[in-house]
Amino acid sequence: MLTGGGDCPGLNAVIRASIRKGIDGHGDEFIGFRDGWRGVLDDVSEVLTIESTRGILPRGGTILGSSRTNPSKRENGVELVRQTLARHSLDGLIVIGGEDTLGAANALSQAGINVIGVPKTIDNDLGATDQTFGFDTALQIATEAIDRLHTTAESHHRILIVEVMGRSAGWIALHSGLAGGADVILIPEIPFDIDEVCGLIARRHERGRYFSIVVVAEGAMPKAGTMTVATGELDEFGHPRLGGIGHQLEREVETRTGFETRATVLGHVQRGGSPTAFDRVLATRLGLAAVDAAHTGHWGYMTALHATEIELVTLAAAVAEVRRVPAEEYARYGVLFG
Repeated sequence: MLTGGGDCPGLNAVIRASIRKGIDGHGDEFIGFRDGWRGVLDDVSEVLTIESTRGILPRGGTILGSSRTNPSKRENGVELVRQTLARHSLDGLIVIGGEDTLGAANALSQAGINVIGVPKTIDNDLGATDQTFGFDTALQIATEAIDRLHTTAESHHRILIVEVMGRSAGWIALHSGLAGGADVILIPEIPFDIDEVCGLIARRHERGRYFSIVVVAEGAMPKAGTMTVATGELDEFGHPRLGGIGHQLEREVETRTGFETRATVLGHVQRGGSPTAFDRVLATRLGLAAVDAAHTGHWGYMTALHATEIELVTLAAAVAEVRRVPAEEYARYGVLFG
């Protein structure tokens, strides 16, 4: 078992459920690899038992640690994984992760290695499942922050920019912005026009509302030629290090409107802390189903939430495309902006 990618509330709930079901239900033995794929490549692991996983259900993060290591970036990475599993006489590997971690799992599955995936990401952008655990917790944290910032914005007649996570998909920004009554919501799927943003803010001032809340996903981008944005170095999966769109918007909005503007970047606060009850239950159900899938020989599959049921989908289908906010979904709420 391993946990890869960004940490996420609910990871420990998956580990706990899988261990309990496997040991008490099937007489299995488990080891956990440390720090995601790095632990498999370097063969760093620990035995997981019911005793060692007691009390972890409400804990955030992951007791196994995590990293953004990509096996395909290592020389002979596939063979190293195969050798590690053989060295420990393992039947297969339960991989808990998002698009990148499960993309690596799918590649290994195609190479003949027994892998079962469990979907996790606070961004809620993984395909073939209706929702991933971690999203509900991140959404609650972001909404609470927006609620708190509302009072400051109104008291000081300021424009407050709230940057939330969301590299390729704007689910956190859209849902937290709607729940928190944001006046502008910017998501990666829809390039924004900075003049339109400033126009919505100006309209509020004309209507006697001398403050505004702008929620922006970290991956949101302006329309070409309207505003310059910076990107950081790439990780092992080829993604640029994001963060900074909030402060860039702060400068642009204040310069263009003349209204005092401040940015707040929620960052890793959204990942931390105890998972919500919804995420604990969802993670538990996915973990139980992963062990059942292993015992029915469904290697190369991922556990997924469809409506209210946990079902199996192929890893290939899960990572085929990013689950993004549909344009019509975003447009539906446009009447609420400004």
